[in-house]
Amino acid sequence: MKLACSSTAFDVQLRSGDLTQLEWIDACARELAADGVVFDVRHFPRTDTDYLAQVKKMSADLGLTVAALRHDGFFTADSTHIEQALEMALALGSPLLAAPLPPATAAAWDSVLERLGEAASLAKRHNVTIALRNQPHSFAAGAHDMKRVVKETDSAWLRYGPQFETLEEGSDPRELLPKTVLVWHDVNAGESSEASVRDLLKEYRGFVTLDASQGDATVETAKKAVDRIWRLSYKV
Repeated sequence: MKLACSSTAFDVQLRSGDLTQLEWIDACARELAADGVVFDVRHFPRTDTDYLAQVKKMSADLGLTVAALRHDGFFTADSTHIEQALEMALALGSPLLAAPLPPATAAAWDSVLERLGEAASLAKRHNVTIALRNQPHSFAAGAHDMKRVVKETDSAWLRYGPQFETLEEGSDPRELLPKTVLVWHDVNAGESSEASVRDLLKEYRGFVTLDASQGDATVETAKKAVDRIWRLSYKV
């Protein structure tokens, strides 16, 4: 298991200016001792080539792998912005782009499936795999839904990026493991929740990404979560 930290977890501090993106990268390496980082598209002060190269180089210099780029609005964007997001992932050296589907009330399934096919085709062109995130009240709320999405899209460039604890009730996470490329975990979940995924970690070799549903993580709360996760991994 490898541990990554998502900038989404620090959304409050990053948006307020209490923490800059570059300071966050440094904290992930020096204070959290993370193995990788997941960048949220919302937290880039600039997206020009020079700045993206600086972020990529800084991550590499600190020994951090760019695990994924997170883009919550990816599947609701138009073709131009979908391609721009994939180009951004490519510039950062990210093999994955993590995104949820829109709410089921926002579009018909046929329309969503068409967008999935288009996005997967563009992902293949850019050699960036889409990690589908589960989200309540969407067409990818639980394991069954996520399997349907990947099956009907029928593309090797669409895989799973679940948060096991928030899958729809009745889901069996093990059904997703063979095609899971990224796992999310809330820093505020606590030991009981972490213990529930202990056996799943035996079968998963990718990044476990620390997140916070309210974006209210601090270095201190993230450190505690890191300690719990590593203790959990030693027990596996």
